[in-house]
Amino acid sequence: MTEKCTKYEALFTFASEEDFKKHLDQCEDCRKEHEKMQKISSLIQEVKPHYRKKRTQGRMLKIACSMLLFVFLGTGISLMNFNTDISDTLRYGTTLSAEDLGLPVDSYGLIMVE
Repeated sequence: MTEKCTKYEALFTFASEEDFKKHLDQCEDCRKEHEKMQKISSLIQEVKPHYRKKRTQGRMLKIACSMLLFVFLGTGISLMNFNTDISDTLRYGTTLSAEDLGLPVDSYGLIMVE
């Protein structure tokens, strides 16, 4: 029983093209492994355009949503700056002061106590 060659990965990664081809000519195990890798590579190349198209469509959708969000936020913020009543209500709230309730207050707006 012969041992299976385990040099394919190391030669494929680190060896020169010439040394790798020479080893493939001599070793049956590595040749079979190389054929499997070539089949896998051809399958990947076959489906590559499909995934690139799908990824591009997703990217364009994200860009469109981001631009729409910026337009809505910019419009909303600019409208709030022009309409001071809305911005004051959002900043300070709609709470009633002591003066609004009819209580006696001094010049600082504090309740006057006698």
